[in-house]
Amino acid sequence: MTSMDDLRYVYAVCRPLTAPLQAELVGAAGTRPRQLEHDGLVAVVAHVPERDFAEAPPRAHLEDLEWLAVTARAHQNVIAALATVTGPLPLRLATVIRDDSGVRAMPEQEGARFRAGLDRLAGRLEWGVKVYADQADPEKATGSAASGRDYLRRRRAERTAGEAALRRAERFSQQLHEGLTGSSVATRTHTPQSPELARTEGRNILNASYLVDREAAEQFGEQVGALKNGEPGLRVELTGPWAGYSFTDMAGDNGEEAR
Repeated sequence: MTSMDDLRYVYAVCRPLTAPLQAELVGAAGTRPRQLEHDGLVAVVAHVPERDFAEAPPRAHLEDLEWLAVTARAHQNVIAALATVTGPLPLRLATVIRDDSGVRAMPEQEGARFRAGLDRLAGRLEWGVKVYADQADPEKATGSAASGRDYLRRRRAERTAGEAALRRAERFSQQLHEGLTGSSVATRTHTPQSPELARTEGRNILNASYLVDREAAEQFGEQVGALKNGEPGLRVELTGPWAGYSFTDMAGDNGEEAR
């Protein structure tokens, strides 16, 4: 049930859909998305309670990891469903507008940007690729030493080996990125994730997104998969395909390469 006080959660902007949204699809706050068409564009929106999505509550929720995770999953589910029937332009998580009139004003104010983004993403999907380098535990690697001098000698050797491994990982990542760039329409490199944020072992060397023509998406995945176990001490992680989250605007974290 909706309320007069409900806000409008806007998931994405797209061209008019040629197929209906899934009847069972639900998004943030467990509400069902609907289409709001204006000026030749469609905003996919849902009613959400003001008590949870007004400006102040989301700021507090940013520290509530459980709420943030649930909302992010709901947001992604709606975008993923849209990607099966069209090429959506995803909006930021928790993009909230006061009412339908405010949503209709979006195409009037940002129509040129929306259309340029939709043209860029039409018929394309995004893959994410990360490369991780294994990191040895220095205490375990050194073990017990006969003397302090022996301990320091081992630590220097380990440091030298670690630096060589890092250079090898960087070379591999650069070659991988160059190869995948040749198979994509555009690429975007992101800041490497910290181990705490990534919640995985190893040092993140490459963190990049690739925009690929839909008909080439499967081949792109196979190209990365063939390299997953090709280099000892390195791990290649592939995610996607999904809507082009990283390519909604031309500016990226570290820039975008487009051809």
